[in-house]
Amino acid sequence: MCARRVQTFRPWIVRDYIKCTGCRLCEITCSIKHEGRIWPEASRIRVFMLVPGVEVPHLCAQCSNYPCVNSCPVEALSVHKETGAVLVDDEKCTACGSCIKACPGEVPHLHPDRKQVVICDLCDGDPECVKICERAGYFALFKGNRTESINYDLYAKNPEEIAANLVINLYGEKGEEFI
Repeated sequence: MCARRVQTFRPWIVRDYIKCTGCRLCEITCSIKHEGRIWPEASRIRVFMLVPGVEVPHLCAQCSNYPCVNSCPVEALSVHKETGAVLVDDEKCTACGSCIKACPGEVPHLHPDRKQVVICDLCDGDPECVKICERAGYFALFKGNRTESINYDLYAKNPEEIAANLVINLYGEKGEEFI
């Protein structure tokens, strides 16, 4: 009898940057979920507009080697076994910023009111930002299944890098004037 390998669903938030309108519904719904009120500054996803007409939803890519987790001197960060999301232990986090410096996309950021960092936790595998983006009909964010065939580290870029690529994609050579 041959044993079957069980495939597990590991959620990942797929980004289609060109479809982002900058409505910021993702920031609003995330802050309501995690903070109990509309507070985009405390959202685990942030939308940047570095060039007019180019909106960049920015969130954790769940890098393969989790440099943020490995850099934490107080072990306040861990990886959720089922989802692969980075979890922050609010009691342990000292807001030292090691994880921010270690993250190739500079995704973790300091909470505006508490001494801790915030990082996308994938809402326990059912991301609210994805649901609102789909409900609004934009589909700039949608839920996918994390697979071994994709290098997710490629998504770990800072907003400036992403915006530069988008500007060239949207405006061609003329886009270089905006960068």
